[in-house]
Amino acid sequence: MAARGRYDHLVAAAKTARARAYSPYSGVKIGAAVLASDGSVYTGCNIENASYGLSCCAERTAIFKAVSEGARNITAIAVVGKSDEFTTPCGACRQVMVEFNPRMKVLRRGTDGFSEDTTAESLLPGHFKPDELSKT
Repeated sequence: MAARGRYDHLVAAAKTARARAYSPYSGVKIGAAVLASDGSVYTGCNIENASYGLSCCAERTAIFKAVSEGARNITAIAVVGKSDEFTTPCGACRQVMVEFNPRMKVLRRGTDGFSEDTTAESLLPGHFKPDELSKT
C-alpha cells in the first residue's frame, strides 16, 4: 500500500478532531491524530484559553492522550489545518514529537489542498535527546 493511502484513516481522524477545536480567540482550528505502534489512534485538537500561555496545540493534545493511555512509541502523526501555515507544528510540539519517536512520520494536510510528508527529526534538527540530559 502506498504511504499516502496507508495513513488515510489517520488524516480522516485528524479532520474529525479539527471540528472539535476550541478556538474562540484566534478562530484557527487544528486537528491531529497519532498512530501508536500497536495500531491505536489518538486524536486531539487545539484548545485555547483566555490566558494564551495555557492553550494547548492539537499535536501535544493528541500525543499526551496517547501517552496517558500507555502508548510510548508513536509511529505517525497527521496534522490538519487550513493551509501550510496552519499545519506547521510549533517548537514545543516538535520537541514532544521527537521525545516519542524522532523518526515519527509527520503528515501535514491543509483543507486548501496543501500536503506534505516529513519526519519529526527533520522538523527539529539538533533536538534535545534524553541520553544527553544525564551527562555531567
